Amino acid sequence: MIGIIGFGRFGKLMARYLAEEFDVVVYHRTDKSAEINRTGARSASLETVCRQDIVIPAVPISVLQEVLKTIAPLLRRDCLVVDVCSVKEYPIRLMTDILPQTVSILATHPMFGPDSASDSLAERKICLCKVRIAETSYQNIKAYLASKGLSVIEATAREHDEQIASSLSLTHFIGRTLSEYGAKQLDIDTEGYKRLLHILEVVERDTWQLFLDMNRYNPYAKEKRIAFMEVMRDINDRLDQGKQPPADLAES
Repeated sequence: MIGIIGFGRFGKLMARYLAEEFDVVVYHRTDKSAEINRTGARSASLETVCRQDIVIPAVPISVLQEVLKTIAPLLRRDCLVVDVCSVKEYPIRLMTDILPQTVSILATHPMFGPDSASDSLAERKICLCKVRIAETSYQNIKAYLASKGLSVIEATAREHDEQIASSLSLTHFIGRTLSEYGAKQLDIDTEGYKRLLHILEVVERDTWQLFLDMNRYNPYAKEKRIAFMEVMRDINDRLDQGKQPPADLAES
């Protein structure tokens, strides 16, 4: 019933949860049959995966276009393709341009991963962007996700990408900067410093490719990153010059 393309960290998490209730088949470009089977899903060919009712490409954003072009002629006429990318405008544009008109499309961003949702989906967030899907099917999916304890957020692709540029891309930028800086646990620390290290720990578990893609394919990420660095430079300059913050900031 459900086909997953890709068995990376998130593909593995999806397979494990979905296989509890559905027949799930998974295709990966290298042989991961034993690991796939241990999740309760079944390893299958790409052709078999594309014949399922729901097909989920769980691949890096940078290879999504290539994958969509490959699977487009293999998909069932009435199937639903669901992406799980951390940006939304770009994959929606690809899916509507490349996939057949007979195929339904739902864009999603599960805002959790193998670390935060290893034991439970309760109170985790997932964002849905309607693209091309029957209202009944859409409402059924919403109800299913809510039944798993997920907090379902509905948004346009632009709303998603603008907000995620700060809440995800900028957070990862700070975490990667801490990593390159060499931040580490210290005996003499503060609660604030421990929170900074938590950001570092979270982002280091994700791949550099994910970090690169969430910045390269989100049209709002760069402007948020530049604005953040400009504020840092301004604060640093004021410190060097011994200046007070602007009056409106000092009073807030």
